[in-house]
Amino acid sequence: MMADYLLFATERYALPILQPLAHALQAAGHGVHAWFADGAASAALPSPVRMVGLREAVALKPRAVFSAANWVPTFVSGAKVQLFHGFNVEKRSDERGHFRVRGLFDLYCTQGPATTAPFQALAQRERHFAVVETGWPKLDPLFSADDSDAQILRAPAMGRPVVMFASTFTERLSAAPHLLDAIAAEVASGERYWLLTLHPKCAPELFARYRALTGPNAAFVETEQLVTAQRAADVLLADTTSVVSEFVVQRKPVVTFRNRAPKPHMIDFTDPAHLPAMLARAFAPDEQLLHALAAYADAIHPYRDGRSSERVIAATHSLLAGELGELSRKPLSSVWRRLQIRRDLGYWGR
Repeated sequence: MMADYLLFATERYALPILQPLAHALQAAGHGVHAWFADGAASAALPSPVRMVGLREAVALKPRAVFSAANWVPTFVSGAKVQLFHGFNVEKRSDERGHFRVRGLFDLYCTQGPATTAPFQALAQRERHFAVVETGWPKLDPLFSADDSDAQILRAPAMGRPVVMFASTFTERLSAAPHLLDAIAAEVASGERYWLLTLHPKCAPELFARYRALTGPNAAFVETEQLVTAQRAADVLLADTTSVVSEFVVQRKPVVTFRNRAPKPHMIDFTDPAHLPAMLARAFAPDEQLLHALAAYADAIHPYRDGRSSERVIAATHSLLAGELGELSRKPLSSVWRRLQIRRDLGYWGR
């Protein structure tokens, strides 16, 4: 059945999550519309996705709303599907972080076994949402047959190894202020080519300082190019950003600076002066590290076929067809959150 679907986001970093899903919906003949609020309000997905505003979204009466945010406008009709805006990187406790259930969604499309089991346990307890493991639409382009965009990003390296740097915006966890000088020295040496990027919420002065490093040995990558950069790079340097998990799915080495929860697949360090040695280790990984990378990748996102978006659509169809069981009513605790959403968006209609 052909239908209209709505994509929802509140930050620019959600666009690479929603774009592969938009392609899959369009390929199946569905109408695809997008409503972006807050930090994503000025962003857009390319045509034929139709960008709409609040009242247009309400009037659309979509069959489902796919959200790459922590919340979703519950007053818009249709099933509410949570896609997640990142992997679980343990920045916060489970109750406040990745596994927080707000009573807004009907379906959680999980990324892999590591998150599926906890959400299934929550679903059995709460009974007002369903869980299906689909993989993450954002990573579909990592495994597509066409890597021409990645090759374009690699071209200026002229055969040199490529390092990608990414950092979270959370001040207490961000590597960006601490590693700037060490990265600048590495870039100046020209031994490797660098792809630099920062979380959109990082301070403007950090953006200016990292952009100043661009030249024959480095390029700055915008948020919308994040997945392409991950495919182009050989090694990632990061902190406690979810980009670490996204990169590991490719089974490529990651170097982390003061990661909040370091694991065997990470080469974690605490002193910026040790950066050259850490990079050298990453570019010559031993068997133990390669095994740890593969094991973690399989746990968080075992799908390497580039078809997670199609699985999300199939799971949504199953939900709407009643094949995932009957859901209980949303909890009373969600009423206040729903009212907050209406207040914040300035909408009190039906």
